[in-house]
Amino acid sequence: MSLSFSPRPTSPAPRIAAAIAIVLSALSAGPALAAGPAQAPAAALVTPSDATPLKIVTAVTTHAFQVEVRDTPKGREVGLMHRRSMPEDHGMLFDFEEEAPVAMWMKNTLIPLDMVFIRADGTIARVARQTEPMSTRIIASGEPVRYVLELNGGVTDKLGIQPGDRVKHPSIAGK
Repeated sequence: MSLSFSPRPTSPAPRIAAAIAIVLSALSAGPALAAGPAQAPAAALVTPSDATPLKIVTAVTTHAFQVEVRDTPKGREVGLMHRRSMPEDHGMLFDFEEEAPVAMWMKNTLIPLDMVFIRADGTIARVARQTEPMSTRIIASGEPVRYVLELNGGVTDKLGIQPGDRVKHPSIAGK
């Protein structure tokens, strides 16, 4: 749509007429224009779980989880975004390829998560419990780590998983 205006009319009538024309034009475009460009709902990136369960060895027992491994920049970027649920014995393991401080967030993540920050040797450095869905607040590792394991929110409390426990999986160097 193209509109042209003459410089500063002396009467307000031409400006009012132009404003009415703009409003009528926008209304005739229908709700699609008012709502902005159509966006398809984002799909969750789901990959098969690794065949070997990830194990967390606590002071009391060992807990096993089926995990999806994210070891590429794109995979790490998407993570668990747009997932509406996850079985309680499942999780996602992020491998950052080298030990460094890590920062995570919950943008576009619909379910609360526990984030387990893991050193290169497989020991748990920190657990961020019950992270807030959809939040852009930064969740920092607190020290250099190589891996982050995301589990359903509340699982680490329920199972007694805490810093110092050991994580075992073929992807983890300390195995």
